[in-house]
Amino acid sequence: MLNQKIADLRKDYIMASLDEHDVAKEPLQQFSRWWNDATTGEVEEANAMTLATSTPDGHPSARIVLLKSFDDEGFLFFTNYDSQKGEEMAANPHVSLLFFWRELERQVRIVGTVSKAPAAVSDAYYNSRPEGSRIGAIASPQSRVISDRSVLEEEVARLTGKYAGNTPVRPDYWGGYIVKPASLEFWQGRSSRLHDRIRYTLQGDGNWKIERLAP
Repeated sequence: MLNQKIADLRKDYIMASLDEHDVAKEPLQQFSRWWNDATTGEVEEANAMTLATSTPDGHPSARIVLLKSFDDEGFLFFTNYDSQKGEEMAANPHVSLLFFWRELERQVRIVGTVSKAPAAVSDAYYNSRPEGSRIGAIASPQSRVISDRSVLEEEVARLTGKYAGNTPVRPDYWGGYIVKPASLEFWQGRSSRLHDRIRYTLQGDGNWKIERLAP
């Protein structure tokens, strides 16, 4: 049933344009350009991205995670390996990432495969986190049912006492993932919903094919 108040919510996009003849030849270069715009502008939490996973039989789920690095190897984030997303990625490594930078009227959609980051990478990032975050990663049985918040708070208090004067060690159930992209789509909002969409698709020879998509 149509809710007219919701249906009437709309915004015209007029800030910029995107042309297939002007984008970088490599998608990582194009992402770097937009990333620089996002991080030097007024975008709040530019590294927030939606991670979509699915079970082997096709049941999808999505949530926000935080990008921590990107390079030729892929896009890096960290989480609990035993969480719902961790279990789904172990069973089905095909995932999608989505950045929405509202302030720039831009989206970036990434489709690829995911794998665990090297242990040394996970250790280095874990050890760089505030102590509370390190203890939280140990304490939380992420995605599991708990009776109430006190269960979590009591475990944090126990671990805080245990590690008083000592450095928490990264648990083996927590670490990084790298998403290796097979396609990247750059979306620039345009007036009258005639948005610009430029897609890079990885070819068998290692080169990237650049195409414009209809909005």
